[in-house]
Amino acid sequence: MSSGNDPGPFFLLLENEGELVGFISALRGEPRRIRHSAYLVIGILKDYRGKGYGAMLFQKMEQWARENSITRLELTVMTENEQARHLYEKMGFYIEGKKERSMIVDGRAVDEYYMAKLL
Repeated sequence: MSSGNDPGPFFLLLENEGELVGFISALRGEPRRIRHSAYLVIGILKDYRGKGYGAMLFQKMEQWARENSITRLELTVMTENEQARHLYEKMGFYIEGKKERSMIVDGRAVDEYYMAKLL
């Protein structure tokens, strides 16, 4: 974790018996106009989803964000990923918009929701 003196990126790993099973990262905006925001990426292996690990990772990241004067969190999620979207909404994120055909997955275009949370 970064401290108030080191506002660099945040990266937290979730391990089980030495195996990497999840992570969360937050990249703070560099230009002064967006230093109050951070873009998040989270991933948890399928066998570890739905067990509270995602919420724990978000809570640790939010603690870092608050300690570093970050007041806006942003992320994207594929529109068809209902399980992830449900977690994000449970953690206080809301959909701001839709990015159409923003990804190509297995040869087909996929839409994403742009989500945010204000602290």
